[in-house]
Amino acid sequence: MNVLFCSVGRRCELLKDFRKTLGDKVKLVVTDNSPYAPALEFADVSYQVPLIKDPAYIPMILEICKKEQIDAITTLIDPEIAILAEHRAQFEALGITVLAPDKETAALCFDKYEMSKYLVSKGIPTVLTYGSFAEFKAAYKEGSIKLPVFVKPRTGSGSVGARRIDTFEMLEEITTSDPSLIIQELMTGIDMDADIYVDTISHEPVAIFAKKKLSTTIGGANKTISFKDDKLFDFVKKALDVLVFHGPLDMDLFYQDGQYYLSEINPRFGGAYLHAYGAGVDFPAFIYHNVKGKSPNNDCIGQYEEDVVMMMYDSVVIKKLSEIRVEKLGE
Repeated sequence: MNVLFCSVGRRCELLKDFRKTLGDKVKLVVTDNSPYAPALEFADVSYQVPLIKDPAYIPMILEICKKEQIDAITTLIDPEIAILAEHRAQFEALGITVLAPDKETAALCFDKYEMSKYLVSKGIPTVLTYGSFAEFKAAYKEGSIKLPVFVKPRTGSGSVGARRIDTFEMLEEITTSDPSLIIQELMTGIDMDADIYVDTISHEPVAIFAKKKLSTTIGGANKTISFKDDKLFDFVKKALDVLVFHGPLDMDLFYQDGQYYLSEINPRFGGAYLHAYGAGVDFPAFIYHNVKGKSPNNDCIGQYEEDVVMMMYDSVVIKKLSEIRVEKLGE
């Protein structure tokens, strides 16, 4: 199986996990805009490519797919998910499994305000969300929402710009100066997420790994502990029924006053998927089965141990400049 990871960045451990599971049955092909992305060093073939908004980007990715005989493609950054979804037909025409959601689902996942409205329309409990100060002000006067609240960018990832706001005056000032911010109810319950794999053949979830966040930094959780709850698994399945995914995704949730609430969905390998893999929930094996035209051998929903802890840390790649080799098409 030849897998292409686009915008691979720092995801070194994820590539190691693929190698650990599949050994020489997988060729890891990766791309990045920077020749100094550390994960390039853990692939079989690495390519430097333009920025994802460059008109030459998708033609170059398609050329790499042809040259490397790619079987499956995914991206590791949120802004590129919709791009892969938009060009799904071109990849599938080459026989490539696209590990990204359908176009409409990709758009919803990227726009947190539209996702919130959609979930409400489908009866999926989610965090109260307002797209403007005026909308919040009306709800505030009605008593539907109270301070403090939480603001974050309508689009984007990595929790950049997300913060708690305690006063009405500060909220008005911040959201007036930056209209891209959405306003959310401040959730005080348990912060958690779930790594989920949706079978690309049956289109059903075949793995759900739930974990509580013990510590977070910009970019996501860095210490988590596994747990199991049938109520959570049922909630996740209900939410997935109203969206269309293919492959791995990361779902952020809160548990408050006896109810689960969906916060947002990142339809790609989450940064803390490493925890699920370490606990035996093997998405690389699922992808291998799907590429071979098969569904995974068994349902892995809840098939892991509770109280398994992940403690993430940083590492480095040290190379001489002359040793860094990144392919460029045409060279």
